[in-house]
Amino acid sequence: MPGAIYAEGLVKTFGDVRALDGVDLDVPEGTVLGLLGPNGAGKTTAVRCLTTLLRPDSGKAVVAGVDVLRHPDAVRRSIGLSGQFAAVDEYLTGRENLQMVGQLYQMRAKAAKARATELLEQFHLADAADRPAKTYSGGMRRRLDLAAALVVSPPVMFMDEPTTGLDPRNRQQLWEVIKQLVSGGTTLLLTTQYLEEADHLAHDIAVVDHGRVIAKGTSDQLKARTGGERVEVVVHEREEIAAAAEVLRGFGKGEPSVEEHTRKLTVPVTGGAKLLAEVIRELDSRGIEMDDVGLRRPTLDDVFLSLTGHAAESAEQDERNGKEAVK
Repeated sequence: MPGAIYAEGLVKTFGDVRALDGVDLDVPEGTVLGLLGPNGAGKTTAVRCLTTLLRPDSGKAVVAGVDVLRHPDAVRRSIGLSGQFAAVDEYLTGRENLQMVGQLYQMRAKAAKARATELLEQFHLADAADRPAKTYSGGMRRRLDLAAALVVSPPVMFMDEPTTGLDPRNRQQLWEVIKQLVSGGTTLLLTTQYLEEADHLAHDIAVVDHGRVIAKGTSDQLKARTGGERVEVVVHEREEIAAAAEVLRGFGKGEPSVEEHTRKLTVPVTGGAKLLAEVIRELDSRGIEMDDVGLRRPTLDDVFLSLTGHAAESAEQDERNGKEAVK
């Protein structure tokens, strides 16, 4: 039986650009699917098709048991959506924005007011509740937008890069809100480029590139596909990189990767802590001074690199770049 969010063979083109090229998704009720992918991969296009904002050229989509193409109005009544950019009325106060959303969903005025107060507390906006939203910082507007998406406690939520622009403390607070939602039975599709976010929140992850889902699984399953342990060495002087690479070549299962600007070398290995000790002895015997050395498991960043051919963008890059090139 399909999950709370289900897509089969979704295709969407914009002129010559094939933004979605047969996307399949299945998100069980009460779980979080993390949709990962570089800018332009099609993440936002997928969200817009699933939330009735775009009509796919072909394929099937069912959300909360309702066919998205046949009954879009019924789908809208069952979902919450937070897009990449805060969609708030700048001239209304935070409280008025939330009350307005409640009344648009036909909540009674008293219930809408009570829900607004509850959400303002939950998102740490109570002190600014009666100020116009145009006086809010970017992070505050983002939190207000997320609160608006939760006014009616929808059974299915879509969050398109929800923590873009939030500082680490606010990001952590939002993660806690998301965990509470899901523990209460909400199903969530979350698009993100913050790999730590997907690792922390998602039950399953789908990696999207060029409009296709190129890998699916839990975080641990995807990491296992990437390979085993890695030895990572940071040399003290840039001139020692070549010598260190020669040492690692003798212990590793391939050519070491080198980051010149950080003086860091990384190579896949087998052998664990015992092999690490041998690497350290060899580097020391050759007089190569190290600032850091360690053994680590693959990260989601390694997964992303191996699947898409490049690393995921950092938070800083993501905030500079803004929304995806392909919508």
